[in-house]
Amino acid sequence: MLWFLSLFVLGVMTVVMLAAWAFGLARKNGGWTDVFWTFGTGAALAAAALWPLGPGAMPQARQWLVAGLVALWAIRLGGYIAPRVAHHEDPRYARFRAEWGGDYARNMLFVVLPQGPASALLSLSVLVAARAPGPALGLRDLAGVVILLAAIAGEGLADAQMKRFKADPANRGKVAETGLWGWSRHPNYFFEWFGWLAYPVIGLDPARPLTWLSFVAPAVMLLLLTKVSGIPPLEEAQLASKGEAYRDYQRRVSAFIPLPPKTA
Repeated sequence: MLWFLSLFVLGVMTVVMLAAWAFGLARKNGGWTDVFWTFGTGAALAAAALWPLGPGAMPQARQWLVAGLVALWAIRLGGYIAPRVAHHEDPRYARFRAEWGGDYARNMLFVVLPQGPASALLSLSVLVAARAPGPALGLRDLAGVVILLAAIAGEGLADAQMKRFKADPANRGKVAETGLWGWSRHPNYFFEWFGWLAYPVIGLDPARPLTWLSFVAPAVMLLLLTKVSGIPPLEEAQLASKGEAYRDYQRRVSAFIPLPPKTA
């Protein structure tokens, strides 16, 4: 059933991402890709988490809990991204549009479609947690809730600190080093990754080998955020716009995990 539900998520997200591609082309704004992915992934994973454990069975408390955690993540992240996308295109997609010219529509398919399989991989962790045996909720479920809430709070704080920094005209062209940004160059990404640890905390049972799949989502998110679509393109853009000031920031401040900054 785990693999069937993962394929279900893949199918749903393939349709969602094709819709995102078409909508982004129509609106001339590739940033809608991220909005569709976030809300689509949240809905697909929540639906998969609530899938009956057997014929005629009703969703159990843990299934509702896990579905709620996924929904909370999607609402928080999607609610943050959507208003920004509605006002202006994300610089990453604007750069794609400028670089690809007439090939933009075709090339965007290769950006959009792989996000469906990414959602399917994330679903493995969610499904292991949702389908963990035991009718009663316990301390591990509570720990998972605490982890996700802490991640949402941390990411929200980082976003708010950056928004406040950018709103001050005196900071134009400067590097943000206030609050969490003085301890991590990407605290929002760190907390985004941290939240996915809730699912192995809820679902891992070392005696059941299949439950080690609960670590797939944290591993996938770590790879994407630190090596693919998160930190690398953003730091490239920061270096291009801020130059030596950002290189100095890189030398002193941790890229991902919040740590005390190095002294000169």
